[in-house]
Amino acid sequence: MSERDDAPFILTAQLPRDMHSWATGLRTAHFPPERNYLQAHVTLFHALPAQCGDEICEVLARLAGEVAPVPAQLLGVMSLGGGTALKLESPDMLALRDEIADRFHGMLTGQDQHRPRLHITIQNKVTSKEAKALQAQLEDAIAPSHFAFRGFSLFRYRGGPWEAVRDFAFRGRN
Repeated sequence: MSERDDAPFILTAQLPRDMHSWATGLRTAHFPPERNYLQAHVTLFHALPAQCGDEICEVLARLAGEVAPVPAQLLGVMSLGGGTALKLESPDMLALRDEIADRFHGMLTGQDQHRPRLHITIQNKVTSKEAKALQAQLEDAIAPSHFAFRGFSLFRYRGGPWEAVRDFAFRGRN
């Protein structure tokens, strides 16, 4: 990995393939098309330090080898003010995220120093009225369900669509 590349890393939690396809479909249907150049994702870190690429990959490879697919739950619809998301819960994924955050303590952006509210954004940068209408529409259609995150995905952010770097499949045992 090039140490001279100053593009930060984005780390996401991988959804099950069927859930990823379904959520990407919702995103395609409801996200403003001129701003929708990403598939559905669950962001864990927005900007891991660019100079730490090899170390990030080492940490993620180790964790993926030790950890089984991580249990999670889809809770329902979540307001983002000017958007809509699917609200998720996963104490185990947040614990893994905490471990990664501890490893890169002192190098994280202000945004990444705080635990995220796990979610999948399916609509953003719309009026509050549009967001509330979609939330009302989806309220009864989104049933709580259990699933498991299947790994991590690492990307580079270069100002537009994210550049895939590497996936790390969870392959540990329960």
